[in-house]
Amino acid sequence: MIQMPVAGVIATLQGVAIHSAESVLLPRALHSSHTLRLLLFFSQAAALVDRTGKGIFFYSACPCENEILETLHNIASKNKIWRSYIGMGYYNCSVPQPIARNLLENAGWVTQYTPYQPEVSQGRLESLLNYQTMVCDITGMDVANASLLDEGTAAAEAMQLCHRHNKRRKFYVDARCHPQTIAVVQTRANYIGVITELKLPHEMDFSGKDVSGVLFQYPDTEGKIEDFSELVETAHQNGTLACCATDLLALCILKPPGEFGVDVVLGNSQRFGVPLCYGGPHAAFFAVKENLVRMMPGRMVGVTRDASGKEVYRLALQTREQHIRRDKATSNICTAQALLANMSAMFGIYHGSDGLRHIARRVHNAALILAEGLRRAGHKLHHDLFFDTLTITCGCSVKEVLDRAALRKINFRIYSDGRLGVSLDETVNEKDLDDILWIFGCESSSELIAEGMGEEAKGILSTPFKRTSNFLTHQVFNSYHSETNIVRYMKRLENKDISLVHSMIPLGSCTMKLNSSAELTPITWREFANIHPFVPLDQAQGYQQLFKDLEKDLCEITGYDKISFQPNSGAQGEYTGLAAIKAYLNAKGERHRTVCLIPKSAHGTNPASAQMAGMKIQPIEVDKNGSIDISHLKAMVDKHKENLAAIMITYPSTNGVFEEEIGDVCDLIHKHGGQVYLDGANMNAQVGLCRPGDYGSDVSHLNLHKTFCIPHGGGGPGMGPIGVKKHLAPYLPTHPVIKIQTDKDACPLGTVSAAPWGSSAILPISWVYIKTMGAKGLKHASEIAILNANYMAKRLEKHYKILFRGARGYVAHEFILDTRPFKKTANIEAVDLAKRLQDYGFHAPTMSWPVAGTLMIEPTESEDKAELDRFCDAMISIRQEIAEIEEGRMDPQINPLKMSPHTLNCVTSSKWDRPYSREVAAFPLPFVKPDSKFWPTIARIDDIYGDQHLVCTCPPMESYESPFSEQKRASS
Repeated sequence: MIQMPVAGVIATLQGVAIHSAESVLLPRALHSSHTLRLLLFFSQAAALVDRTGKGIFFYSACPCENEILETLHNIASKNKIWRSYIGMGYYNCSVPQPIARNLLENAGWVTQYTPYQPEVSQGRLESLLNYQTMVCDITGMDVANASLLDEGTAAAEAMQLCHRHNKRRKFYVDARCHPQTIAVVQTRANYIGVITELKLPHEMDFSGKDVSGVLFQYPDTEGKIEDFSELVETAHQNGTLACCATDLLALCILKPPGEFGVDVVLGNSQRFGVPLCYGGPHAAFFAVKENLVRMMPGRMVGVTRDASGKEVYRLALQTREQHIRRDKATSNICTAQALLANMSAMFGIYHGSDGLRHIARRVHNAALILAEGLRRAGHKLHHDLFFDTLTITCGCSVKEVLDRAALRKINFRIYSDGRLGVSLDETVNEKDLDDILWIFGCESSSELIAEGMGEEAKGILSTPFKRTSNFLTHQVFNSYHSETNIVRYMKRLENKDISLVHSMIPLGSCTMKLNSSAELTPITWREFANIHPFVPLDQAQGYQQLFKDLEKDLCEITGYDKISFQPNSGAQGEYTGLAAIKAYLNAKGERHRTVCLIPKSAHGTNPASAQMAGMKIQPIEVDKNGSIDISHLKAMVDKHKENLAAIMITYPSTNGVFEEEIGDVCDLIHKHGGQVYLDGANMNAQVGLCRPGDYGSDVSHLNLHKTFCIPHGGGGPGMGPIGVKKHLAPYLPTHPVIKIQTDKDACPLGTVSAAPWGSSAILPISWVYIKTMGAKGLKHASEIAILNANYMAKRLEKHYKILFRGARGYVAHEFILDTRPFKKTANIEAVDLAKRLQDYGFHAPTMSWPVAGTLMIEPTESEDKAELDRFCDAMISIRQEIAEIEEGRMDPQINPLKMSPHTLNCVTSSKWDRPYSREVAAFPLPFVKPDSKFWPTIARIDDIYGDQHLVCTCPPMESYESPFSEQKRASS
């Protein structure tokens, strides 16, 4: 071993300026030999990896985890936990402890990847199907997706769906929708040329047949319940779609929107067992009529069959998704809110329809009691029919009421015209009601008021708005109402899914790294979890300090000048960054600049995001090394120079190489008046080594759920804050409810998410990661990630073609194996390798993207040499199995790859007629042992059958008598 400047190594990989030239110990042959032979220094991996697996080894100056958590707890303690009755789509709720402990705090649930490999994802697929069924049942709609990001962005997706459906450019929004929802819809519409008009229903004119859709809130933001059936009918008569934002708990006793004909129903499922979290993460729900299912944004879980004929689950209609359809996709959503949707689904399962009705009635009854008390105290209620929210004109001084509220540490909604709003929730008890009544000067207690009301005031239940239809009748919602049963059910589902608790998940571009326990601990602290996003800022000083600390660190890491935390996914960050570019160009008087250049090596969501930002996409070719084809780039820049808005680059590219001419590319774009958007998906290869802001990028989103350790949660939550250079800072997002501090020359692009700082409650994860690692640790993690990838590429290159390498023969932190030749030689495709890997206990790498018929591998820095070798051994063993087919020693149709994965039922069946042994099927290498093997729970699925017979809710009860129902009965 010798001491060598890191710059000497990394410069050979990327050819860009190095942010730090400090030295680390590297093997001599790494710079003296092109064979990378001494990358085998990973035999010392144990000495190089600290207790978290992130490899800070000799950097003893970093504080320990306990010290970091103590510091963070001191910051969190600056948040004031008041009782908040602000509403506006956010409510306190009681998170059932079995769900909190066994799902939210369980690495087996939070470290799963998106269920693109259904054979090892049946648990969360079933749970998400339950979620979809719950949403459909409660809303009265035909089909729901597996969640969106939040209510505001779901409403924006509804607006876009309407526009795609009939191509009309006008969209009506009821002025009584939540203000943050209105703001997000207006911002999104602005960038795609849709005109939004705020009107009340009686002011809406559909006769011109130029309105794509109408959005209304039911109950509305002031709590009012009214009949929208006439509005819906009028809209339909004129070819307009009707979209309803609503509340799942209210619909448990309130007539659902599906029963008065709406086309799209959306909202936030947060109050179904997910904490306030200062705005997120929460799962939005989105449901449509059946005729709109193929236009619906986001992911859907569907029912299909596996190779043995069993009824199983998978993600349906994936051909709608952004990686496949690019700028013609239904949306750019890549990360949804699977973890939070699973929590809400389990909440519904735990309580069942009777339990949910009981909760809804308790909340409604509390509102009726409060309303009666307020009337007696001389206050005016603006609406006679409501569920949980009262809008009040005080009969006394508003200041007096608010002063008394402060004494009780209670927050109300304060309208600009002096009215107050009070929204109750399931946590409200008798003492809470008494406190609120005292604040408003009512001399009676809630108990005395309730006794005086008798049976006269039934609210919703005595009106035509009362729900009469049943919901949640399926067996799954009627079987797990005890803690014993719900815990066993969650564990049964968890056991069906592969996650980071089992083995490495080597997904290229997804950075499935360690999510340490210390990082995850703070998300359940009440100081972070129990704060409404619209409380006064002086009650959230801990969060504000956290944001400032994280912004400072991320700016130092990236070379940017300002960060916005509002985007709550990577794809949202892409859209927001491009919107900032558009806002900047528009302010310069250059509205004509709309062309966005996107290399084919860029991240898959980029074209869809550019389309959402109102840009025209021009693809750029890549050369034989996987880098941007500079000659083609120059030609396209010259062609579009008058209208060039931006280029979107992923660096290192998704082809697994560092673009050696990245600086020149940035200079070329700037020279012709454009801006550079650098996709942050592959930041894990840059942290501490180089900074986007230094080599020419103007804006990036940062996938905190990749590089900065927020777990994927089975498909979300994610966070995608954007960093910008100084000239773009004035255009960062704002918020209509909470005023985000901006410079005096600010010209905000609008609002992109429902909450001011996105999914705030998961930001402590990244804060802890950065603080525990420190500067040297973060840099070292990047080095190890790159080194791991090159080590694996070196081991596998004799068996598979590495599709792209940099000019000096190295890969970045990920690399692509070309499996296309096996189609000709052995009738084997990438999907066969992916499924066969499951028999070895591994999740497949990224399959057929960015190049069809290939596998993209990213090991991250978290894995030690033993795990890297296990995976390499599996891939080499699979290559030997392919060779047996090529050489005629194995049947080309019935072989371990084509028949994979092999389930326990298959291997233990009394009948075995395959031309290879059971041992080869299930235990192909010595490390795959019976006592520790992860068994795929189903055989290979039938995608075609699932898309041709689309079922996206729990099958009806009569299906349980079908020949394929055995597994379903066992799992439910």
